[in-house]
Amino acid sequence: MSPNIVLLVTAGILIAAGIYLMLERSLTRILVGVVMTSNGVNMLFLVASGPAKEAPIIDLVPAGDMSDSLPQAMVLTAIVITLGTAAFMLTVAYRSFQLNGHDEAQDDVEDNRIIRLAEADEASQSYDESEEGAVPDEDDGPDDGGVPGVVQDSEAAREARRVDDEAADDEAADDEVADDEMTDDEMTDEGTGVAKSEAEQEERT
Repeated sequence: MSPNIVLLVTAGILIAAGIYLMLERSLTRILVGVVMTSNGVNMLFLVASGPAKEAPIIDLVPAGDMSDSLPQAMVLTAIVITLGTAAFMLTVAYRSFQLNGHDEAQDDVEDNRIIRLAEADEASQSYDESEEGAVPDEDDGPDDGGVPGVVQDSEAAREARRVDDEAADDEAADDEVADDEMTDDEMTDEGTGVAKSEAEQEERT
């Protein structure tokens, strides 16, 4: 049995054209590409099933003259799946045209931001610089408290955190001193005001 060359070439052309259209940004072209690719694959199934024979009806057609019904069932299932996919893509394309005035597939916003950061050689805001110097702790002895599989901070990271903590403590202490000084000044102002008011009352009397 030799396959039909015309059907094979036609299926190849349909699949190639469908893949080319699916690489476009327009959802309408993508839809046409999906339908063409599906038709090309269905044609390959029919070519692989062999030449056309009689209907597979027992007691009416000899076993050698029956056609293989499995490829036909697979093609029928593929047609139903393609119909559902086409309906979904038509809905998405129509909704995109309503919102944006076109049916082109847009790039993801987060992907574009990451690409721009990579091109500018900058780090993302979610990147933690303290993890850059972290090294895995392979020693799980009781002295250093290491746990297998847990990443421990390096000496540089711990020193940086210690400096930050000390700076925060110094700022808190400075704030407390400033608050105390403000309280003393307020008390002095209040005492001076009371003394002035008493002196004025004495002068009046």
